[in-house]
Amino acid sequence: MTISPPQFGGDCYYFHFPNLFFYLRQTKLFAAMLIRKVCFFIFMVALSFSASAQNNVSLDYYLPKDVSYNPAIPTPASVIGHEVGEWHVTHDKLVLYMKAVAAANPQRIKLQVTGTTYEGRQQLLLTITSPSNQAKINDIQKQHVSLSDPLQSASLNTADMPAVLLMGFSIHGNESSGSNASLLTAYYLAAAQGPSIDKMLNDAVFLIDPSFNPDGLQRFSTWANQHKSKNLVTDPNSREYNEVWPGGRFNHYWFDLNRDWLPAVHRESRNRLQYFHDWRPNVLTDHHEMGSNSTFFFQPGVLSRVNSLTPGKNQELTGAIAEYHARLLDKIGSLYYTKEGYDDFYYGKGSTFPDVQGSVGILFEQASSRGHVQETANGILTFPFTIRNQFTTTLSTMEATVALRKTLLDYQREFFLNAYNEGKASAVAGYIFGDKDNTHNAEVLAEMLQRHRVDVKLLDKNMETGGLQFVSGKSYFVSTQQPQYRLIRSIFEKQLEYKDSLFYDVTAWTVPLAMGIPYAALNAATAKTVSAKPVTVTPGTTGQFAGTVNDYAWVLDWHDFEAPKALYKMLDAGLIARVATRPFSTEVNGKVQAFDRGSIIVPNQLQTKSRTEMVAILRDLAAHNNVKITGISTGLSSSGIDIGSNNAPSLEKPKVAMLVGDGVSATDAGEVWHLMDQRMDIPVTQLEIETFNRADLSRYNTIIMVSGRQSGLNKEKLREWIASGGVLIACEDAVQWCSRNGISQLSFKKIPAAISDSSKMLAYDTKSEIDGAQRMTGAIFRAETDLTHPLNFGFQQPYIDLFKTNSVFMKPSKNPFASPVRYGSDPLQSGFITRQNYEALKGTASVVVQTVGRGRVIHMADNPNFRAFWLGGMKLFMNAIFFGSTINAGSASAEDAGE
Repeated sequence: MTISPPQFGGDCYYFHFPNLFFYLRQTKLFAAMLIRKVCFFIFMVALSFSASAQNNVSLDYYLPKDVSYNPAIPTPASVIGHEVGEWHVTHDKLVLYMKAVAAANPQRIKLQVTGTTYEGRQQLLLTITSPSNQAKINDIQKQHVSLSDPLQSASLNTADMPAVLLMGFSIHGNESSGSNASLLTAYYLAAAQGPSIDKMLNDAVFLIDPSFNPDGLQRFSTWANQHKSKNLVTDPNSREYNEVWPGGRFNHYWFDLNRDWLPAVHRESRNRLQYFHDWRPNVLTDHHEMGSNSTFFFQPGVLSRVNSLTPGKNQELTGAIAEYHARLLDKIGSLYYTKEGYDDFYYGKGSTFPDVQGSVGILFEQASSRGHVQETANGILTFPFTIRNQFTTTLSTMEATVALRKTLLDYQREFFLNAYNEGKASAVAGYIFGDKDNTHNAEVLAEMLQRHRVDVKLLDKNMETGGLQFVSGKSYFVSTQQPQYRLIRSIFEKQLEYKDSLFYDVTAWTVPLAMGIPYAALNAATAKTVSAKPVTVTPGTTGQFAGTVNDYAWVLDWHDFEAPKALYKMLDAGLIARVATRPFSTEVNGKVQAFDRGSIIVPNQLQTKSRTEMVAILRDLAAHNNVKITGISTGLSSSGIDIGSNNAPSLEKPKVAMLVGDGVSATDAGEVWHLMDQRMDIPVTQLEIETFNRADLSRYNTIIMVSGRQSGLNKEKLREWIASGGVLIACEDAVQWCSRNGISQLSFKKIPAAISDSSKMLAYDTKSEIDGAQRMTGAIFRAETDLTHPLNFGFQQPYIDLFKTNSVFMKPSKNPFASPVRYGSDPLQSGFITRQNYEALKGTASVVVQTVGRGRVIHMADNPNFRAFWLGGMKLFMNAIFFGSTINAGSASAEDAGE
């Protein structure tokens, strides 16, 4: 008798003796006590033999028995060298098998490399369908995408069109049962034979992305495999089940790629979105893992937390597909749940983004074994079992997609037709956005919109609306009268009304606010006056240099987003640069030109390089960065400070270190790393706390402390470094750490109790909801700014929109100059916040600066770099890096701080 790995099903884990357990469950021949005893006995057998059973896992354990398999198709084991589930598949072996199976059955499978990750790993897409469909796949694709075009879709006959299912696996690298299940999925679709398979392949096109996060998968699989014992260890305390920081969940820059579908900051996301929009699948599956002590989840989730822009039909279809999952999971005896815990609100997630694209996104969450076989609250959980559940639900999704084929196709057509008509009837006929002084951010937003196949036009005539000026050639117009109307609304609208108070992710993401871009909603009459032309947007890399070798000095405009990048390259090249802390006007080519605070002055006479060398450097900087550099002919200003003023201090090249490691928020640290490395080309040293404690800190003039625990950090050493002239930038709950450990002196507002009257009896099952509602999942708030303060140089408006995901409510300093960014009495712009949290937030400081000896501590209660698309906050952060040491000591005196 063949013994398969232990199963998590029905009432216990058990070994699968053919038909025995199913028979016990389905009959009433045994008393309840006897059943429990049998289950306990089988459970103990599972504990005794789980390790050897897993090592003997085979394809028979996973595959349906009702079809035959083509022996000419290579099995996963024949290519990767081990059975599926025996080891965690590494990404290189995953790619190897996908290429092998595609080569073995080219009549069914087309494989393409869609791009590469930051670490150079290939991203793949397998397109699998019947040979007859594959022969005309381009025509099928073109016709399918036409369903999303209301001008073409009416003439399409969906009765004979194949549906499209995209199956995506393991966007979190350490949730690897998905990618391992993709091996089985590819083999099944390539090798399975029979009339039912032929019909399925004829009725659908199956797309497989075997790894949404190749770099994370490789990191995790290496960890799990290198800690696997011959005699498998089930103890959850074993190193195998406890990855070192940052773990395999994230991509190279420690980002959660499952939150990047909408902004698409990262390479992996952009490559994925390209084929998503090239196909517009009817169904997208997103295979994840959750805590080991849970079971298996599939959508629909909590219905009251579905985004209001998602049609009710979407959830009906999700529910209909769920019945197929339940039937197959019932068949193998797996426990599962639905309509709890997870939601479909934030459109940046993989299971929710399809919902605003006429598709049905489905989230699967499997209890994770983390390694190969682990003790859990529900018994022994094996890696092969987790893979089996994931593979089973790919089978159920295929079956459902084919069975609901025409319904799904008709729904997709109706979705875009209705969206187009809603856009035509909308009171908002379009949005206009742009910034004449910082064109970069508007270009990034325009490119993001076009990535999602939104029609964007460039203004060819100046326009004023809502008190804002929009300049020709630097501003953009987006009409709401287009198929992507609902997506456009989700990007531009502010949201303040909600059906529920609990959210799995953020509650707002209004992108123009995030990017710090002036924008306005236009009614029909105003939209008709817009003069704009079609454009394909690529963020510019060519700035403006207007100067000669004979200039007295050159000035870098600090309004530009990439100005910090250019400044660092100047300083790194050995140029001497000064920052104007006050505005000035001077002669440029015979005309007086005004320069704002924050302008970077490069005097000609102070340099060690020749004039020709300097001009070559500056010209090259302008050519490769979107910045403006202007030559001036005199040091005497017509107004404001002169070029040699003491109010234009010299700047030191930033030498930046960031605390990382166990306890530190990997995503927050990754956002800083990505900003510095990818956007600004500035090196940043990653300091583990143990390394910090023994390192020579004189190498650094700036240290960054993001959210998280700083356990074991030598606080006296840190304080001495600051006192000697260093700048510490502390974000989110790191500011509380600084206050608790005597680095700085801060006071915090307390949050009023959620329940004010403790004498009343409340329902027990409402506690989790009451507590959950108080959690700050993320909303947008407007803070007032002092534009004369160095931390706010480069901003044009006296406010900044920041994203808050914490309950850090700093009281403003008693020193009136030390809180240059603070919240007023009505700061909410978009998102959900409870009354108690809102009362605590009002009147607090987002930024407080304090002097410690000759150094500065810059406390930021919020995360200015949120998810790498909060461009508006990044300027604040970069100002802290470049100008922190220039902040007047008296304006940040700690003696006057706090209350």
